Amino acid sequence: MQQVPSLQIDGISLSQSLAIIQYLDETRPKPKLLPEDAKKRAYVRMISDLIASGIQPLQNLMVLQKLGEGERLGWAQSCITKGFHALEKILQRTSGLYCVEDEVSMADLCLVPQVYNAVRFKVDLTPFPTIARINQALMELEAFNVSHPSRQPDTPPDLRA
Repeated sequence: MQQVPSLQIDGISLSQSLAIIQYLDETRPKPKLLPEDAKKRAYVRMISDLIASGIQPLQNLMVLQKLGEGERLGWAQSCITKGFHALEKILQRTSGLYCVEDEVSMADLCLVPQVYNAVRFKVDLTPFPTIARINQALMELEAFNVSHPSRQPDTPPDLRA
């Protein structure tokens, strides 16, 4: 589809965030991004899918380009807000310090860029205290701080940290 992300690794080419994350989790022993416990693993996958399949595609660039200039902000805000209402309820049940209890997981890797998009599209995060709290805890970790979308070499100047 000529979209990012894509990764060439171990002699193969992969696309799609969740496939890449799961391949790395299965082939690189640390850190584990999917818990050993089946219930926790199911929660991680549910949260990741909600974000990667239920929220993000509705407000990505390809969709927004189909809308008129005056419609884009409202559309993105609506999609993110609706998804965040569902996500907030789930995270109230599953979270500890992070999305699923106290270990960083694939769900957290999905959350941070989506919160970045929410901020970018001026979504009021006040109704989502659990999402905001988890995002803040994750941003205190060096790996999340240095890999944040606003700190990438190809980030447009107006979106840089």
